[in-house]
Amino acid sequence: MTPSAISHQLKSLEEFLGMKLFRREKRQVYLTGAGERYLGSVQLALDELEGATRRLMTSTNTSAVNISVAPFFLTRWLVPRITRFQERHPDVELRFSSTMGYIDFEHSDTDMAVYYGSGNWNDVESHSLRNIVQTPVCSPALLHSSIPLQVPSDIVKHTLIYITGRRHEWHRVLRQIDVSLSDATRTMSFSSTSLAVSAATEGIGIALADRVLVQREIETGKLVAPFDLAFDTQNGFYLVYKKNRALTYGMQAFRDWIMEEMQQDLERAERRSEGK
Repeated sequence: MTPSAISHQLKSLEEFLGMKLFRREKRQVYLTGAGERYLGSVQLALDELEGATRRLMTSTNTSAVNISVAPFFLTRWLVPRITRFQERHPDVELRFSSTMGYIDFEHSDTDMAVYYGSGNWNDVESHSLRNIVQTPVCSPALLHSSIPLQVPSDIVKHTLIYITGRRHEWHRVLRQIDVSLSDATRTMSFSSTSLAVSAATEGIGIALADRVLVQREIETGKLVAPFDLAFDTQNGFYLVYKKNRALTYGMQAFRDWIMEEMQQDLERAERRSEGK
């Protein structure tokens, strides 16, 4: 507010009360005796109003959960299953955001997150969801292209797709078949697993992905795993939240559900493997 607007409001208050609250002398303003008496009560009332407003704005809605999730995990695994959570907990509102970075839980309204990594993070509670075991995947079209893809060593004749900063993963996979990454004809990098898998689906080349996370694409025939090659990355997806935080009803419901759902997924994968 401008000084003139404040002056007008003060004048209106004095007219309403029928007494002077301020004494104006040579461009200075002083409280009168009535103003001094009024100040204490008004200050207490304003402080109480401010406190009530702050408490209301920061109060926790125990049935709402803000969750940050790695993009690939969110789109490929979580979203297709989320209706099962809704059926079990219709009273819980999940609010998802997609990010590849780590969360500053101390200064964020994010309650929980799904991280990809080794599980060694400071100041968070972490629950392992699953380890990531990568296998080469590609479009079925590559099996019938002019470039052969009949034996594992043929992999390096195609474009190898990797995640930026994780080129070493291909090196470790190829080591199993005594082939070097330097033998690769072409390579291409993408900033995320989601983009790399999308490129493989379009027939651009061969990407590395966890079979469980691309199971839908494999079942629908958009992707195939041409060879029985696998590499345990020693990394995985983890559900994390601030260390020593008391879980709300919604947070506990989501934690219990996602861990149960992941365990059932792993058991189904084991049964499929045993049936081969």
